[in-house]
Order: sequence, then structure tokens, then C-alpha cells
Amino acid sequence: MTDKLKSIYFVGAGGIGMSALVRYFLSKKYNVGGYDKTPSELTERLISEGAQIHYEDNVEAIPECFKQVDSTLVVYTPAIPNEHTELTYFRQNGFEIQKRAQVLGFLTQAHKGLCVAGTHGKTTTSTMAAHLLHQSHLDCNAFLGGISKNYGTNYILSDESDFVVIEADEFDRSFHWLRPFMTVITATDPDHLDIYGTKEAYLESFRHYTTLIQPGGALIIHKGLEMKPDVQEGVRTYEYSRNEGDFHAENIRIGGGEIFFDFITPEGSIKDIQLGVPVSINIENGIAAMALAWINGATEEEIREGMKTFRGVDRRFDFKLKTDEIVFLSDYAHHPNEIEQSIKSVRELYADKKIAAVFQPHLYTRTRDFYHEFANSLSLLDEVILCDIYPAREQPIPGITSQIIFDNLRPGIEKYLIHKEEILDYVGKTDFDVLISLGAGDIENYVGDIVKALEKKYNK
Repeated sequence: MTDKLKSIYFVGAGGIGMSALVRYFLSKKYNVGGYDKTPSELTERLISEGAQIHYEDNVEAIPECFKQVDSTLVVYTPAIPNEHTELTYFRQNGFEIQKRAQVLGFLTQAHKGLCVAGTHGKTTTSTMAAHLLHQSHLDCNAFLGGISKNYGTNYILSDESDFVVIEADEFDRSFHWLRPFMTVITATDPDHLDIYGTKEAYLESFRHYTTLIQPGGALIIHKGLEMKPDVQEGVRTYEYSRNEGDFHAENIRIGGGEIFFDFITPEGSIKDIQLGVPVSINIENGIAAMALAWINGATEEEIREGMKTFRGVDRRFDFKLKTDEIVFLSDYAHHPNEIEQSIKSVRELYADKKIAAVFQPHLYTRTRDFYHEFANSLSLLDEVILCDIYPAREQPIPGITSQIIFDNLRPGIEKYLIHKEEILDYVGKTDFDVLISLGAGDIENYVGDIVKALEKKYNK
């Protein structure tokens, strides 16, 4: 970052991670603008906050203040295709161009970076850690991968705190740009094999990430992971899990819609932690977040109060409708292990209920690599409504459709293969007690209408 810098232009400004950086640079009084493919509630909010965003990939639409090569930084996300017209213009004209992860890496060098990495659980864990710290005497800045329900944003700014909480994304090896002061690693189940090729390369990427932790810092790693950390001298290592490790839970009590447990640390325990979002997967997420806060000096009362008042993250086990007749929740889960954990958590809460899910697979390559695992996870349900694959950045792969998941679901399960435009019809005519919307694509756009359809169906 140079002193000449006046303007920041984001290619892919409406992405959940990019938008946090948009807000950061707006708060620092830079000219901020950019492109995104489609309007959304988030992009409209960014515009209202001062960002100059347009939706046409057209160099002519770029405001003049972002065409000054000496004073403009261009930030892009790997989801943007290489042939993107505006990005090509900036490349051909000598602009400084950085990936979102490079900019986050700068922030981890300018502050004490508290990062959360892992195949799944990182958004909830990092948002939980940010809430714990922000409401404590420590405070923090935060760049999150989801909208915090406590704050209505994916970004927290502090003028006082030197801590910055960052979700460390392994896609495209982005987290290798970071220089964490401390990091949590939640899981290393292979994913993004279109990037990594093999499980071994994926695990190696996490091993390399652990070498980047700064001396004097710490690694908090889930117990039993297949990858082996490789930290520098002067980096402390702690293990955690639900039931064992340096940090774990004891005396877990689940009932009456609430979860309580005792948080065990290397130096004692904090009794009667209450989960603000009482689902069992948040026991482990909470242990990791509390470990990060505890190591950095949050008090017992601050930790207890922070966990009790945590309200969750949009699209992460997000209850949209909860009545005596019907429960509907939205979950971003899009990896087989995430889906399994989500379904098991719902089953634990509603053991005697008929549970259905609408699932939109995300990416052709992920479906190709894990269709058996997806089928096994979804087979834990009573009913599956399976939509077409959401392609995101990918082109179709011959023979890879949702049909291959559908064909491998367990015999006897109620199952439907539909187009996403038919979701409301199926929700209206099938019977279930609990419905989950699963996926990382545009299925979220149907959630509001699903709520209305269910309210109409049950006369709410």
C-alpha cells in the first residue's frame, strides 16, 4: 500500500468476502468502486454506504477516478474469469492488481491477525471469535465470510484494537498470503480438488499455512486431523475437540432447546457456557472461538457473556421459521461432511420428526469428486429434493449432473429431482416436519418465498 493510493476498485465487489474490504476502505476515506455481475441486497447496501458499483462488464462504465494508474489499486477475487473485460483492461494498462487474499495478508502484517482456517466451520467460528473479542475489553477488527446476525454486517472496525479476525480461505491457496499471529484449523477434509488435484496436495497446503504463523503466536488445531502442522520456533500449539484436547467441553447438557457445557482450558474451566445458537456443531465451533479469545486475555465473564449473546451467521444453521407445525432453516453447507454435520445436528434437536432438505450442489467438479459422499450424507434425511448443479465459475462437465447423486441415495428414501424453479411447488405439496435449505449457490434467493409458501400452507 503506497502513500499515493487514493482509489480502490473491486472486480467482484459483491462477494461476501470482498464486500468486507469494500467497507474497510470506505471507512478509511478512499474512493471505492467496482463491478459485480448482479445486483443484490449487499451491493445495494454498499452503494448506499458510498461505493460506486455497476453491473455491466464494460470499461466505459468505470468512473474516471479509478482509471488513474498511479493512484488506483485493483482488487479481484479468483471467482472472476481471466477473460473478464475490465480486469483485462487493468492488466494491459499497468495497474497494481492484487487478489483479495493479498490485501488481507497486508492487514495481518499491519495488525495481530487471528485467523480461522478449515474445510468447514470457519465462518461460524471466526464470526463467533469476532463477537467474543468485540464485546470484551480486547475489541477487534474483523473480515468475515458471512453476515453476523449480531451486527448485520460481515465487517467490524475498531479504532483501538490491534486484533483483526480473518476467515482464512484455502481456495486457490489464498490463505498462503496471510501471516497469522494465531490461527485455528477446524478441519482438513479434502475439497477444491479442481485446484489441488489430490488429497495429499490439499493437506500439504494446510501444512505450509502453519509455517506462516508468526513467532510468539499460536496454532489451535482440531485434534486428530490427518495433516501434520509445521510451525516455527516460538509458536505454541494447542489441540481442541468436543471431548478431548487442551480445550474441550465437559458436562454437556442438551434439552429444552438449550445447550450448556463447561469449557475446559489448560488452566481450569469456565462453568455453564450457554450457546446462543443451540445446535450441537456449535459446541466445537465455540470451543475453538473461546480458545482464541482465552489465549488473548478475554475474561471468564466476557467469554460466558459472549457465547450466550452470539446470534449466529446468515445461512449458517439459520432458522427462518419455527412453529409447532413446521421448522425451516437455511444452511450454507455444500461439502459432504458439512451436510452430514448439519443433518445430524438437526436430527439431534428433532429426533422424532420427519426431516427433508432441498439441496443445490455447488460446482461440477465438487459433484464429480464427491457424489458418493453427497449421497451418503443426504441419505441421513427422510426426504431429499435435489436441484440442478450451481455452476459458479465452471463450465459443464459431460455426464456430471445431480442425477449421479440422486441415483446413489439409499433405497427407500423419498427423493425428487427438480429444477430450482420448481422448489416452491414441491415444498407446497410434500409433507415434512422440518425442512433444510442446503447449498452455497443461488438457492438462497428462494428462501424468502419458501417461508411464505410454508406460512400459507400452515395458515401462519
